[in-house]
Amino acid sequence: MAEPPGAPHRTTGSTLLHPLSGLLGIPLDQINFVACQLFALLAAFWFRVYLGPSHASSAVRHAFATLFGIYFAVFCFGWYSIHLFVLVMMNYGIMNMASIPNIHRYSFVVAMGYLTLCHISRIYIFHYGILTTDFSGPLMIITQKITTLACQLHDGIGRQAEELTAEQNRLAVKSRPSLLEYLSYLLNFMSIIAGPCSNYKDYIAFIEGRHVHMKLLEVNWKQKGYDRLPDPSPTGAVMYKLCITLVSLILFLTLTKNFPMAYIIDNEFLDKTPFLSRLGYLYVVTQAAKPKYYFAWTLADAVNNAAGYGFSGVDERGTFRWDLLSNLNIWNIETATSFKMYIENWNIQTAAWLKRVCYDRAPWYPTALTFILSALWHGIYPGYYFTFLTGILITLAARAVRNNFRHYFLSSVPLKITYDVVTWVVTQLAVCYTVAPFVMLAVEPTIKFYRSMFFHMHILSILVLLLLPIRPQAHSIRMAQNQAMLNSVKRKDK
Repeated sequence: MAEPPGAPHRTTGSTLLHPLSGLLGIPLDQINFVACQLFALLAAFWFRVYLGPSHASSAVRHAFATLFGIYFAVFCFGWYSIHLFVLVMMNYGIMNMASIPNIHRYSFVVAMGYLTLCHISRIYIFHYGILTTDFSGPLMIITQKITTLACQLHDGIGRQAEELTAEQNRLAVKSRPSLLEYLSYLLNFMSIIAGPCSNYKDYIAFIEGRHVHMKLLEVNWKQKGYDRLPDPSPTGAVMYKLCITLVSLILFLTLTKNFPMAYIIDNEFLDKTPFLSRLGYLYVVTQAAKPKYYFAWTLADAVNNAAGYGFSGVDERGTFRWDLLSNLNIWNIETATSFKMYIENWNIQTAAWLKRVCYDRAPWYPTALTFILSALWHGIYPGYYFTFLTGILITLAARAVRNNFRHYFLSSVPLKITYDVVTWVVTQLAVCYTVAPFVMLAVEPTIKFYRSMFFHMHILSILVLLLLPIRPQAHSIRMAQNQAMLNSVKRKDK
């Protein structure tokens, strides 16, 4: 769809940076997004140095983080930011008035329902992607946080410890948060614009100054020759991530615009280009679409680290890790040899959210329900549903192939290398095939694309599922074990 006149300067938020948008030829909504994140980065350094736990109370840190977050939302999205505040306050009412056994259900329905209504409105407001950074992005992050907190509150108050997994036990919230804590968790300046979603207990530990200390206590420092706990600094991690951000921005401004996804369904391209060449070009344009995500997510990660949030512990080499909130692992993405590995390293915090609120709690068909929830969370553009429904099929087929054949290739190094090379090629092409509709959004170009590809991945996946035996999923086994354990506990109580 062609952009209307003046589209490069269109925004729902502040027009203060309109001259800069015109000078650079970059849409104003994108300029506002980057400006807010860069200002948040500076504020985060200041927050860590001057409003650290040793200099300010938790209430002051909560209040500062909340007020700055609200300002950034209004600057970027203007009156549309009211949707964020309405959803936050609606669910605060639910959290305080709903019964604990139902708090996660009510919160989920209201948050996802409101998000879906806003997604529907976007079609009439912004059409197909004219405005690239609108209020729906922060609303999606807030929806994740609302449902995460509701589920963890339900785990902490409404369920017995024996019913929970180890992770659910660790993250369970034992009491309802205050209004200030709640607003700070949902609207803090570090994550309101681009996320990521974090766990409530981790965030509160960060505000109260326990975040790093808790992770350091997991290591025996006396054995390493330390007399006291070290004081890890995030500066190195922030500088490294800012370098990745800069490279991603350069690639976005050059590579992305020169290799548009729409070209793969251009009639002249389809008529003159052989099938294998089209597959190769599909890989190229998919690679070209990634830098904007690498830029946004890595910058968001750096902002949180600059504030002192995101410490995840010490690795086996003794290096301090600041990847608790990282949303991607670029190396693992680009070298993924399975569909599962690719998904687990792309949008990591969203994958963790889907696992915690859906996959681990779904009594039936967890994979399918998780993909459907992911599609609904992203929006109502038809391309999203083509992508995630195709993803279900390919995930199940890839799992069947791996379970039935992988063990035959582990007996020697050459066989393992051959397996890895083949599965890397297939995985990368499968991902490209799956995500193309996500970028195209509409039905017509999606169908045209899949026809040009002869629906080959769909057909191969169906054949795999029809011909290969399906082994029981670990999730099904775990659900059966948990139910058996629960029945045992109930018998003992009697």
